[in-house]
Amino acid sequence: MSTTHTIVVNRQSHQVTVDHYETPLLYVLRDDLRLKGTRFGCGNGSCGSCTVLVDGHAQRSCELPMWSVEGKSITTVEGLGTLDRLHPLQRAFIDFQAGQCGYCLSGIIMTAAELIGSGGEPSREKIVAALDANLCRCGAHTRIVKAIEAAWKASATGVVR
Repeated sequence: MSTTHTIVVNRQSHQVTVDHYETPLLYVLRDDLRLKGTRFGCGNGSCGSCTVLVDGHAQRSCELPMWSVEGKSITTVEGLGTLDRLHPLQRAFIDFQAGQCGYCLSGIIMTAAELIGSGGEPSREKIVAALDANLCRCGAHTRIVKAIEAAWKASATGVVR
């Protein structure tokens, strides 16, 4: 039985019809809305590649049924900034070359966005703890942490290039 849901993704309202009541948000983002930044990784919430912000909180979109996000604000990596004005995290990840293959990066960036958005300076320990559940095999962890620290400083001072 098909159900129609109204969701707000990256500040735009969308009506989507899904065939199954439990259809994961990830499938709607990628297949219906064509937002490919959110990645399918493990499919069971273990890797973090599919992380998005739901009302400002990092959530695994592969585990979120559509009914659970109706009426909530969803932000994907595409919704953080624009090509003309990158979000401080996007800018810092480019500047620090914080990644190699890039598959996990949108999930890491969205997890970091929640951390930065929660207020207060995130210590290195807080950053590492927040990213603990995001799997990355590239070995760019030092650059990722440095990029998040730089993004927080840019956000706190308002200096974004």
